[in-house]
Amino acid sequence: MKGFRGQRRTNKMSDSQEGKIKLAFFVAIVGVTLTVLGMGTEFWVELAQPKHFSGNQTCQMAHYGLWKGCIRTLWVADIDPERTSCGPAELPGESNCTYFKFFTSGENAVIFKKTTSRNLNLAAAVLALLSLTMMVMGSICIGMSLSKGVIFFLKPASFCFILSGVLVLLSVLIFHQSVLALLSSDHSIPLHHELSWSVACVGSAGAILIFGGFLFIILVLPFSPWQKCLPHKNSTT
Repeated sequence: MKGFRGQRRTNKMSDSQEGKIKLAFFVAIVGVTLTVLGMGTEFWVELAQPKHFSGNQTCQMAHYGLWKGCIRTLWVADIDPERTSCGPAELPGESNCTYFKFFTSGENAVIFKKTTSRNLNLAAAVLALLSLTMMVMGSICIGMSLSKGVIFFLKPASFCFILSGVLVLLSVLIFHQSVLALLSSDHSIPLHHELSWSVACVGSAGAILIFGGFLFIILVLPFSPWQKCLPHKNSTT
C-alpha cells in the first residue's frame, strides 16, 4: 500500500499530454480575450431614429453596452441614401457618452424618452462579472496543472470554463430582454434597433469557452480508466 500511494502521488503527465493541455488552454484564452473585449465596449446595441425625424441636416442615434451609453449626432448627408434610419455608429459625428448609474445611485437611464430596466441591466452585468471570475479560476487551475504536472486540476478547470461560457450567453440573452423592455417603455419616438458587433464578439466567446471546457474533459477521460486499474495491478503484485 505504501508503494501504491507513492506511485499515485508521483504520477506526472507526459510532454504530449502537456502540449494538448496548452492547446486547449489557448482555445479558452481566445474566449477569455473576446469576452473582455466585448464587455469593455459600449457597442452592444444601436438605437437609431429615422434619419429625417428631426427635419434638419442631422439625426441622432444611440449605442450602449453594460456600463456606458452614448448619444451620437450624425450628418444626414453622410448616411447611405438607401438607409432609412440614422447610422451606423462608425460615421463621423458628435458623441455624448455617460456611464450608467445602475451601480451607484440605482437610477434608470433615459434614452430618447425611453427608460431602461435597471433590474435586467444589473442582472446582465452581474452575470458577465461572474463569468470573468470563473474564467480566472479556470486559468488558475490550468496553471496549477501545468506547473505541478498533474491531470486532476483539469476537472475543475473544465467546469469553470463551461460555466463561464454559459454565464456569458445568459448575460447576452438578458441584455437583449433589457433592450426589448427599453423599447416598450415609450412609443413616442420610433426607433430602429439592432444588436451590434460587441454582442457577436461576446456570443462567440461564450461558445468558444464552452468548447474549450469540453476539450479539457476529453483530455481527462483517457486517464480515468488507467488510474482505476492501478489498485488492481498493485494488488496482483
